[in-house]
Amino acid sequence: MKEDRYYATGKRKNAIARVWLQPGTGALLVNDRPVDVYFGRKTSQMVVMQPFELTQTMGRFDLIANVRGGGLSGQAGAVKHGISKALLDIDPAFRGILKRAGFLTRDSRVKERKKYGKRGARASFQFSKR
Repeated sequence: MKEDRYYATGKRKNAIARVWLQPGTGALLVNDRPVDVYFGRKTSQMVVMQPFELTQTMGRFDLIANVRGGGLSGQAGAVKHGISKALLDIDPAFRGILKRAGFLTRDSRVKERKKYGKRGARASFQFSKR
């Protein structure tokens, strides 16, 4: 191993996660709170754990993540992206597994901006011919 701390940035929608992985007992902290406390929904907790389960590194690394922006679902996706990128630094052999699962691709879908003369991004006001 090169060093004992690995850093990566993960993004999804408007959420940005700064992720540090270090060898340890498997303690997972997001914004200074345990994962199960920060992400109340089981689906969000599952999303965060996916890279560890896929690479069979569950419990081998401590996670420290700082997340800003977006909602909880986007933040969970951002943490997942960050973990996946950090695992690549640890072992480049994980690349094939993570890439096939689509964990290394940044989900760039963001909310479309509202256009002038429209009610929303695409929705118009009701059209009246007469």
